[in-house]
Amino acid sequence: RSWLGVDAATFYGRPEIGVAAMAFCFPGTNPKGGDFPPPARCARLWRPRLLGALKSVELTLLVGSYAQAWALGDRARENMTETVRAWRDYLPDLIPLPHPSWRNTAWLKRNPWFEAEVTPYLRRRVQEILTS
Repeated sequence: RSWLGVDAATFYGRPEIGVAAMAFCFPGTNPKGGDFPPPARCARLWRPRLLGALKSVELTLLVGSYAQAWALGDRARENMTETVRAWRDYLPDLIPLPHPSWRNTAWLKRNPWFEAEVTPYLRRRVQEILTS
């Protein structure tokens, strides 16, 4: 089950749910593993256009440290863990999340408060939006 508490048909089929890449440009693969960071020039070009076209955004999930730094600016904490730990400070329209990758399994084990506190709130909030 996802952190959002919705199945695949709901996630991909409901127009109330949208996913936007951080920069809309593939940054290339880092030989050390993973992808390079999203190119800032692409984010500066495409994100304002997309966000300006969206009429009614009730909740934005800031997935990963790059999205958190971009959206929160000086309001982001010193690292992704501390930003996610301060999730209540960004409510009701923003929720910072770790990237839902297999690489974060250890992070989730070290931070059980995430699934105990953030996930239940996120699931309730998503259900409120989908049923309103």
